[in-house]
Order: sequence, then structure tokens, then C-alpha cells
Amino acid sequence: KDIIFSFFCQINISYIFRIFAPKLILMKIQVKNETNRLRAVILGTAQSNGATPTAQEAYDPKSLEHILAGTYPKEADMIPEMEAFAQVLKKYEVEVYRPELIENCNQIFTRDIGFVIEDKFIKANILPEREEEYQAIEYIVRQIPPSQYIVPSPEIHIEGGDVMPWNDHIFVGTYYGADYANYKTARTNREGVELLKALFPNKIVKAFDLVKSNTEPRDNALHLDCCFQPVGTNKGIIYKGGFRNEQEYQYLVDLFGKDNLFHIEREEMYQMFSNVFSISPEVVVSERNFTRLNNWLREQGFTVEEIPYAEIAKQEGLLRCSTLPLLRD
Repeated sequence: KDIIFSFFCQINISYIFRIFAPKLILMKIQVKNETNRLRAVILGTAQSNGATPTAQEAYDPKSLEHILAGTYPKEADMIPEMEAFAQVLKKYEVEVYRPELIENCNQIFTRDIGFVIEDKFIKANILPEREEEYQAIEYIVRQIPPSQYIVPSPEIHIEGGDVMPWNDHIFVGTYYGADYANYKTARTNREGVELLKALFPNKIVKAFDLVKSNTEPRDNALHLDCCFQPVGTNKGIIYKGGFRNEQEYQYLVDLFGKDNLFHIEREEMYQMFSNVFSISPEVVVSERNFTRLNNWLREQGFTVEEIPYAEIAKQEGLLRCSTLPLLRD
């Protein structure tokens, strides 16, 4: 007995903890809205991003535009942009997780592949050719209690860029056109909306039918966050032209109040003005070239953390698209 006791005393306690901790400690997740104080997030990565896609491989019209023009972003230019974002998050003491690296794979847009509402993590049903991206965050997802993990059935299409928890609401971007199957840019279907209604019966699940285009990025709201996003506690950024139904646009105007909404123009939507990211109700991360928006945010009392993100924006995604929040206060 003395020999056995002596042996265990010599084992490094931290080594034992590393072996058994993943089995004993489960991650807390909680997201009630888009702006509460952020504590933990999965931030994508631009490392080993792979070669420039062919036109046939493009997921969206803005990427296609830059592929054809020879201006598609280079990995060497995108890595510093993402690291600038990571440094801002760390400045505010946010725990930042990153995907496991997959060689030659675009892993920037983690918002597409999963999302948290309340204490539920919902795996997104994404384009089949992007399934590898989800595998890269499974080491994080495995730390979430199984009872809080939702996997939709295959006929349900839903991506995180279309889903916005907002207190008693869940805003959902979708496309209700009969030609849904013809649009690679239609990412959330009726079944996705119905899933959220079933999972959160006490919430107001409000769907917004969005404008889609496979060829013109200025007329394509790829996700809801391409034409609308709340900031602070009662304000938002909105593009009227992104909504197929004016009554649905008006719903947001009535809910937030016209004076609390920053209306962006068609070219500003193309530049992704509504795709900023909130660290708290007081702090917004924005692209440094969004001068008109950033000035308005400061006039409203926000602290604006400006970073370069224009290269990543060439793929029709920006700051919100690059994040998957896990925990907000």
C-alpha cells in the first residue's frame, strides 16, 4: 500500500486533470441576444485557406465577382485581418476558440456552421461541400452537454447568419420563393423557420423573406445579417432593399423605431455595413472604412473598435459572419 501511495503522489496532478477534465467539465453556453457582454466565441481562421476557387466553386455572387476579376483575397492579406479581430476580442477578455486547422480549407465563416440560442447549440445544415468546416469545431462542441445539442434533419436548411436571437424574439432570414432550389444563396428554408418555432415555443419567431441573386452581389442578401443587425439595446443597422416584403421591413422599423435605425444604401450593403459585431451593448467592432456608419455609432455613444476587414469582405461575409458566440452575459 505504501508503494502504491508513493507512486500516485509522484504523478503530476495537472497531467491527471488534463486526462479526465474533458470528461468531467462541460462548457456553459448561453446567448439571449446579439449584444449582451460576450464571454466566449469561436472565431474562424484564414490559415491554409486554399487556392482561389473556380467560378463554378463560388458559394456567392461577390466571391464570383472577385474570382472573375482576379481580385479574390489572398491568404496572406486575410490572416492579419482576422488576427486584428482576435486581438480586439482578447482586449475585452473574451475567451476565443479557433477551429482545428484543415489544410486548404476556407474556415473563416464560423457563423454559418452553428449557432447558440438560450442554452441550445444548433448544428447548421450547410452546403454539403462545406461539411469539413463543422468537423473542425467538433472538439469544442463535444464540451457542450449532449442534452443541449440539436442536429436538424436533412430537409431542414438553416445557417447561423440568418438567425438572430433578440430577447423575446428570434429573427430569421429565409427565402419563400417557389424557385428556392435555384438559388445557391438561399440558405434557410421554411422548415428551418419551423424548427426554431418548435424548439422555442415561448419566443416570437419572426421570418424575413430576403432578396436573392446568384449573380449580382448588390442585389443579394445572402443572410439576414447582410441587411439587418441590432446594436446596443434598442438600435440597429438596416437595408430596406434586402427585404422582398416591405411589411416585414416595416415590422423592424416599428419594433426599433425609425430614429433608432441606421439606414444603409445599396453600395453600403454590398460593402457589408450591417455585418459588424457587438462585444457588449456599448462596444461594436466595425470595418475601418465604414466612415459614415462608424461616425453614427459614435454619435449614439458606442465605442467603435475599427479594424481592417476589406479583403475578407470580398467573400460576402464580414465580422459577424466570422464569429460563433457561445456565451454572453
